[in-house]
Amino acid sequence: MRILTLTTLYPNAATPAHGVFVENRLKDFAAQSGAEIRVVAPIPWFPVSAKWTGKYAAYAAAPARETRHGIEVRHPRYAIPPKIGMTYAAAALKRCFLKEARALIAEGYDFDLIDAHYLYPDGVAAVCAARSLGKPVVLTARGTDVSLLPSYPRQKRMILDAVIKADAVITVAQALKDELIALGAPAKKISVLRNGVDLEIFRPLDRDAIRTRMGLTGPVVASVGHLIERKGHHLVIEAMKDLPDAMLLIVGEGEERAALEALAATHGVSERTRFLGAIPHGELAEIYNAVDVLALASSREGWPNVLLEAMACGTHVVATPVWGNGEVVGAPEAGRLAAGRSAPAMASALVAALAAPPDRAATHSYAELFSWSETSLGLKRLFDETLERRRISASVETRPVSVAPAKRPRMIVTVDTEEVFDWSRFDKPSYAVAAPEGVDRLQILCASFGVRPLYFLTQPVIEDAASAAYFRYLQDRGAADLG
Repeated sequence: MRILTLTTLYPNAATPAHGVFVENRLKDFAAQSGAEIRVVAPIPWFPVSAKWTGKYAAYAAAPARETRHGIEVRHPRYAIPPKIGMTYAAAALKRCFLKEARALIAEGYDFDLIDAHYLYPDGVAAVCAARSLGKPVVLTARGTDVSLLPSYPRQKRMILDAVIKADAVITVAQALKDELIALGAPAKKISVLRNGVDLEIFRPLDRDAIRTRMGLTGPVVASVGHLIERKGHHLVIEAMKDLPDAMLLIVGEGEERAALEALAATHGVSERTRFLGAIPHGELAEIYNAVDVLALASSREGWPNVLLEAMACGTHVVATPVWGNGEVVGAPEAGRLAAGRSAPAMASALVAALAAPPDRAATHSYAELFSWSETSLGLKRLFDETLERRRISASVETRPVSVAPAKRPRMIVTVDTEEVFDWSRFDKPSYAVAAPEGVDRLQILCASFGVRPLYFLTQPVIEDAASAAYFRYLQDRGAADLG
């Protein structure tokens, strides 16, 4: 099996932690399945790599090609104009994906399937490229591409169109699948394959030695992630007011650092808060081993890897009750969910977590249930099924058929229902089914012209006793056909 992975979420030499969860899935899948994989991971074009340009310097510093863990990775550049980048990105990526895919085919790597990560813009662009190349494509939804981007009408339409046209769709959490279905995506097309954790990197270490080297004593809390509002570091800092004996380690870099440092001073917890900056992904294991609890106060998450990584090191967690968090924190030994996303809720949960921590060995054992092996097996099965469906479809021959004129004219009629929603109670939608008399007037009119209608019935109509009896009567006497 030859796979081409298309995604902007992939590590490179300049940003080795960017999209590392995609790389981890591919590594394990390649090892277990024996599949051959190439990756096209485009990077926004930027002319200079000077440090004063901030995050843009990493764009320019990334190599055009590299090999990571035995997988060849290409980093072509694509242009994103200021201010209109969000709307333009899918079209830019489509051209980029197509150019690189055709180059790989010309070089002899004629892949069987496209594996694309993040629904917008990557997934939208990948579906367009796949249709141009005549290749099957599987999309993976990972978080804000479901929980945030569909709030923009244009992006929502493009995402749903891509999901419908894709051969299969994966979500990393059940909560994301549920939301896609609520948005209008077909449920049967979506599979849940959660992220795993690398148990060779994230494992119990010499906790006492690490704490001594870091100069840590007493209870220690960690908050790990980009320093942006969505990750909720500000809530953890404020919560520290209610944990007077605890130390807070904040790991990550981002635009909110200065504001967070000022917030720690405002709440009088600066002396108990350390900003450690960005730490290489593999070295996070020492942080997780050193602390007593990991706090994740984010507003949106798909399947947050940091939770499982901490658990694999024996550290239980406290997380906000949003999206996939509850699927990760699924047992007492894993940790607990805060009552809400607020500083008081996080403080209350952290106080309780530090007062009665689970056994670290039990927490580690829980994390062992989430290795990458099960995900890789599910991925192999899904890819095999996708390729088999495409093979069967390609083997079907079609040819024009001459059809004799019908003796009587036909009419196709869709009998639908009215969706009813009670805004006063916020109930789930129900469906109102009209009495058959209205359809019967149409049936009488059709009969007067010698027309035998073909009625397509929606499920609520079929389940309605009166409607079902009426349409069955029409069919039995040969007055209509049903579909």
